[in-house]
Amino acid sequence: MNESPSARPLQGGCQCGAVRYAVADAFVYALNCHCSRCRRATGSAFKPLGGIERHRVRLTQGEDRVLVVGDDACHDVRCGTCGSLLYSIVREGAWAHVAYGSLDEAPSLRPTVHIHVASKAPWFDITDGLPQYPEFESP
Repeated sequence: MNESPSARPLQGGCQCGAVRYAVADAFVYALNCHCSRCRRATGSAFKPLGGIERHRVRLTQGEDRVLVVGDDACHDVRCGTCGSLLYSIVREGAWAHVAYGSLDEAPSLRPTVHIHVASKAPWFDITDGLPQYPEFESP
């Protein structure tokens, strides 16, 4: 991982422990995505995520147990044993959206916005003061 000296490494993994990864704590953006794809991928109202260049995330354990759902330019990386979502490859394959819930420690950058709120779950109310955007807002 080509990380700066100030970017501490973070560790993450799946629920059963079969797959582990490392990522620099150098997220470029962090947000809560309410799109239907993220809601279905997580089974929840939204996906809290950190965006980082793809090359800054690497598998450290269980590469042979990874399940990739999608194509090269856009896919989810999951544990093939327990199904946990670890991160998604997006933006023509250049970026990773790390599922914050799969990290062992809190990242330095907290979500700053809600995106795709036009398609948010109708049963969920956003109650924090973060800005809300109907679609994707490019960082």
